Amino acid sequence: MALHSLSHETVNKSPALLDRFCREGTAIGVALALGSLPAAMTASAQAPPDPSPATNSATASPLAPFVIRNVTVHDPSTIVKCKDEFWVFYTGRGVPSWHSKDLVKWERGPSVFTNAPGWVAENVPANRNLDYWAPDVARVGGRYLLYYSASTFGKNTSGIGLASNPTLDPGDPAYHWTDEGLVIKSGPADNYNTIDPAIFQDADGSLWLAFGSFWSGIRMIQLDRDSGKRIAPDSPMLSLAHNDSIEASYIYQREGYYYLFVNWGTCCKGANSTYNIRLGRSRKITGPYVDKDGVNLIDGGGSLFLGTKGPLIGPGHAGIIVDKGTNWFSCHFEADGTQRRGSVLAIIPLRWNADGWPELGVKPAP
Repeated sequence: MALHSLSHETVNKSPALLDRFCREGTAIGVALALGSLPAAMTASAQAPPDPSPATNSATASPLAPFVIRNVTVHDPSTIVKCKDEFWVFYTGRGVPSWHSKDLVKWERGPSVFTNAPGWVAENVPANRNLDYWAPDVARVGGRYLLYYSASTFGKNTSGIGLASNPTLDPGDPAYHWTDEGLVIKSGPADNYNTIDPAIFQDADGSLWLAFGSFWSGIRMIQLDRDSGKRIAPDSPMLSLAHNDSIEASYIYQREGYYYLFVNWGTCCKGANSTYNIRLGRSRKITGPYVDKDGVNLIDGGGSLFLGTKGPLIGPGHAGIIVDKGTNWFSCHFEADGTQRRGSVLAIIPLRWNADGWPELGVKPAP
């Protein structure tokens, strides 16, 4: 999550610094290369030269070629495709975006909001400057639903809002973001925090929203497929996972299992960030989710999927996209120690082992 993820602590950052953190960064080259990948993914020769000091080969991570260093993002959404372009949204002013035709060369896209949605001032009055966090997006029923959060730093006075658009292509005459308003909120009387939304559409068409940070952990509600809002004001709120420091959930379904990715640790401390990605799985969308050792994620279970690897520090906000038969795992790294930059996007090949658990398609160094 963004700087507010230290839930019970006083966060000594400001919205202005968050906005700067998410937008700054020098554009440099991309080198996505793997022999079995589509030709577009081997086009590292298109990238401009890296102006940074030379990387020490002894400390470089095997994951480094899959870091898109010119795409400075924090809390990236799941990557989605509209027409012939990929889109990713992320924490920042108005919910900014990047887009790409090949997952290699990326360009900045428009922000979702230029004016603050009305529900934010009413429900999260301390949130100003259009600073919205950890969006997620999916195509549902002919339109794109984008969920995002507004919060009060260090508190659980938060809310998750929804915006919809029939297309993500700004050149399409139908392009227009509609503010659909508040989906769910939390406050001091609640033992949960409504941030880090993660949308999931099941094979039967049912729609779900996972969310949560610290407090009582990861929660989930069912959504109405037509409206994208909570299926009923008093519908059940399920508990999926808990840890002393947990957030950034993501659910993916494959071959009879639902996989729940979460982040443990703290973000937004640069090279000192302790973010790492954990996972468990379940035969039902509602759980229980257990890790590789059979420990329920509600009881603190969670198998390590990806942690800091050499100079690539603090992976967070998991996502999976399948394109032309290739599985890709997306996340951000809080810091790239070889490049002296902030949080950057990574798109890493993904495979599934004989036991049905996901693994990175490239073996990272210990």
